[in-house]
Amino acid sequence: MYKAGSKLEVANTSFSLDSELDDASKKNDEKKLYSSLTDVKEEDVWENEEKEQELEDDLKELPIEVRETVSLEDDPKEPTLTFRYFLMTLIFIPPGAFLDTMSSYRTSSAAYSVFFVQIASYWLGKWLAKILPSKTIRIWKFSFSLNPGPFSVKECVLVTLSAASGATGSQGTTSISVAELFYNQKVNPAVAIFFMWAIVWTGYSFAAIARNFLLYDPQYQWPQALMQTSLFEAFRKSDNNSKLASKQMRVFFIGLVGLTVWQFFPEYIFPMTGSLAFLCWVAPRNQVANFLGSGMSGMGFLNITLDWSNITSSIMIMPYWTQVIKFIAFVVGAWILLPAAKWGNLGSFKHGLMSNSLFLKNGTVYPATRLMTANFQFNETAYQEIGPGYMGTQKIWNMFFDYASYISAITWILFFGHKQIISTGKKLFRRIRSGGNISNEYTDRLNKIQSSYDDVPLWWFLVLFLISFVILITIFATGNMFIPWWAYIVALGFGAIIVTPMSWLYALSNFQLAIGTFNELIYGYMIHAVSGFKHPAGASSYGAIAGDAWYRAQYMLQDQKIGHYMHIPPRAVFFSQIFGELLGVPVNYGCLRWVLNTKREFLSGEKKDPLHQWTGQSLVSYNTMAIQYVLIGPKRLFAEAMYRPLPYGFLAGALAPAIIYILFRLFPKGKFHLWNITIFCSTMSHFYGNLSTGYFSSFIGGTITNFYFYRYRHNLWRKYNYILGAAFDTAFNLAMLLIFIFFSAGKQVAMPSWWGNNSDSVERCFAT
Repeated sequence: MYKAGSKLEVANTSFSLDSELDDASKKNDEKKLYSSLTDVKEEDVWENEEKEQELEDDLKELPIEVRETVSLEDDPKEPTLTFRYFLMTLIFIPPGAFLDTMSSYRTSSAAYSVFFVQIASYWLGKWLAKILPSKTIRIWKFSFSLNPGPFSVKECVLVTLSAASGATGSQGTTSISVAELFYNQKVNPAVAIFFMWAIVWTGYSFAAIARNFLLYDPQYQWPQALMQTSLFEAFRKSDNNSKLASKQMRVFFIGLVGLTVWQFFPEYIFPMTGSLAFLCWVAPRNQVANFLGSGMSGMGFLNITLDWSNITSSIMIMPYWTQVIKFIAFVVGAWILLPAAKWGNLGSFKHGLMSNSLFLKNGTVYPATRLMTANFQFNETAYQEIGPGYMGTQKIWNMFFDYASYISAITWILFFGHKQIISTGKKLFRRIRSGGNISNEYTDRLNKIQSSYDDVPLWWFLVLFLISFVILITIFATGNMFIPWWAYIVALGFGAIIVTPMSWLYALSNFQLAIGTFNELIYGYMIHAVSGFKHPAGASSYGAIAGDAWYRAQYMLQDQKIGHYMHIPPRAVFFSQIFGELLGVPVNYGCLRWVLNTKREFLSGEKKDPLHQWTGQSLVSYNTMAIQYVLIGPKRLFAEAMYRPLPYGFLAGALAPAIIYILFRLFPKGKFHLWNITIFCSTMSHFYGNLSTGYFSSFIGGTITNFYFYRYRHNLWRKYNYILGAAFDTAFNLAMLLIFIFFSAGKQVAMPSWWGNNSDSVERCFAT
């Protein structure tokens, strides 16, 4: 989830799979490759020095990771948007959209695996190519074949890109859920669905702003796109009966079945395995030992988890140095600051230490609804009577580091990425002067291959934006979704400004910075500058628009980079992304309705979930921010003594990268460029929320996979690392789906209470 910070920080990780070729065969393959690329005889290639030099120059422009991973041959006749493609998108998108939305209400989860879609769609496509009749269907003037021939990897790519677009959650569910859960306001289903569609389309249209900067230039590798490409290239090898590909598939299915069976234990049968609190076993009723060892209501010191949802495949994907920074940040936050706040002088407010709720001074829940009038205006009289809201000390330093992470991302780019900024700026300036497409500035082999396909015209993005604009301005002008129409315009402007630098950061480092708190803060300042409507859910509505304007744009560009690597027609990639989202959003809303109807008591806090999973922590956090920023307002908030240090987070985020950069220049061998402040602050800003288990286990797992195996058993790592990560994430989601079908879809079936499923504390920490 948390990633790196600049190009200098990207680990020198090769994503290539084992070619199993000796040096002699590599030379022969290279000669054949050059021959196929120029459509001349092999002996003529090597005799023609001019053509040979041109080909070498084409390849030299590509980074080594790209040359080792991406195929430099293309068959334009391979099928793309076939009947098989449409059939498989209907199979893979709905479960992913449901599971990813469901996960957003849980404390921890593993995302619906795009690797699963890659692998499963490949084998399903090959099976469909065998069983479907070769029949042509005619509908009016249109016709298509049910089975146009052998299944192509390009079809598999497009199915995966559709799933990456539609088989996901939606930021739009947050404001809808906050309004219904905390303020008993239910949004009209049609308004909700069109709102969720439109904010995504806004992000997709904004991708056009950053596309010319980041899509064509080979220096922007988009690490996640390169990693997925390595799996697609493995499928090409399997078509040639590669023994390695067969082994990989065998490992995948063994991992899938094994972890699916296991996940029934921590999620249903034996919840104790989700948090093995050894200190609690020694002293189950000692308050100090319980707080130290509990992973569900304490520090999680030396706590181990066997629940994959608390670990996820990030330990197999994220560079090890990034995992080290994250673990250091966790140790500082959970193992140093938490006990300092509980038993020391760090913070004077001792109630709700690890809660993200808002409290009165005596520790009772803050009555936020009393601050609103009947028409959702701020009730000054009630505020004077109630007084300010108080937060747990942990949540306060979360906010401080959240502010610091946002500013540090910008200053880190300026210090460590200024050379790339200048280079890209020069190319863009030349494009503006010539009036041409920036892709003409690049002569590498990949851009030459893609030039044979029609690019997506700018007016497609403009039409998509206009559709989303009409939908959203209508929704807000008619008083729906809790914000005034002018705030929507501001959100668009903010998204347009931030989309390129944030996409730049992600393209280089695979690190995506969450700026939700900052968006809500901006909205709070705006809404208090005018009198009128101040519904708390408006903050998350504004954040969804401003956030998706660059968040979705990043993913659209990343998937277009996959299409670039796999030589897919850009217009087919664009269609697959829009089609996937059309299918996914209605399922997002359906899952939202199921969660709020069946888990409402846990999410609202009326009942306690024994697993500490159905807590809706993100919703509680959004609601807390909304109360502070929208109802109380930033000016009143920062006037209170306990909140007064928070704005200094911006100053800390601005200065810390400068200090690291000075150390980097003074001690170039000290690897200070890896001491990424943004990753540290972003991890410190992450709310552990009474669930500190998983971090220690993840660090151990990451040390095994991305340190030991990557460094000392690299061949095994290269062959099976990503395959196993995909299998395990897929297994978790499959297990959750099966548990839902067997024990929740109809009648609720609870697991009987036993020693490993204690109703008071599954960890056996009875004094927390």
